[in-house]
Amino acid sequence: MSEKKARFRFHGSLNDFLSPTRKNGWIEYMYNDRPALKDAIEALGVPHVEVEVILVNEEPAGFLQPLLPMARVEVYPLHYRSNWPADHTLSPPVPQPPKFILDVHLGKLAKSLRMLGFDSLYETDYADATIARLAEQENRPVLTRDIGLLKHKAISWGYWLRSQHPDEQLLETIRYFDLKPHFQPLSRCLACNGILVATPKETVLEKLPPKTMLYFHEFYQCQTCRRVYWKGSHYDRMRTIIHKIEQGN
Repeated sequence: MSEKKARFRFHGSLNDFLSPTRKNGWIEYMYNDRPALKDAIEALGVPHVEVEVILVNEEPAGFLQPLLPMARVEVYPLHYRSNWPADHTLSPPVPQPPKFILDVHLGKLAKSLRMLGFDSLYETDYADATIARLAEQENRPVLTRDIGLLKHKAISWGYWLRSQHPDEQLLETIRYFDLKPHFQPLSRCLACNGILVATPKETVLEKLPPKTMLYFHEFYQCQTCRRVYWKGSHYDRMRTIIHKIEQGN
């Protein structure tokens, strides 16, 4: 079977997935059979979840459309434009407020998102198949540093974190998913993701250190793991972090 050829060009942030020699230019793609556009795009390194629009010979196309010989394919990321015609966009709206699932390397980011009030599933033993299944069942965007995970066909929303540093990862996530309008700071358990509710002091006395019992009178308890929180020095540090995030610093 003779080999066929098409050309691809990736725009904006999708260039982050490409080698330096392939960025911001036309890429010649050789192939056999009739791959779907999604398969060709991912073979070139770009996960489908960060793609919003595909134009083939300047006409809108879907992920499952076969790649035709000599096609000129332009691929655009989410947030590249705010005014695409409705029939161009491929990515369904993320359910609001977003509920996330994170891979096993992102424990610090999971805690930071919980600090801001976002439902964020994280376990140290999640397999990729488990993450994909939960993302599909519960309509959760996947956050990961593993590009391969985002190519799983069951995942509808996701983001590859460019930074390896937790503070920068948090800011990336806030910007990408426009999270600021949905902040509910200090409403979730940092340890297990459960909901915190105010609880009378007398109901949690056995869980309190002696000095906490003496000096603090306002307490919150996780409805899942029963961990108790109060407004001590750790609370003050988190409020400072949250204020800086809210102010955009």
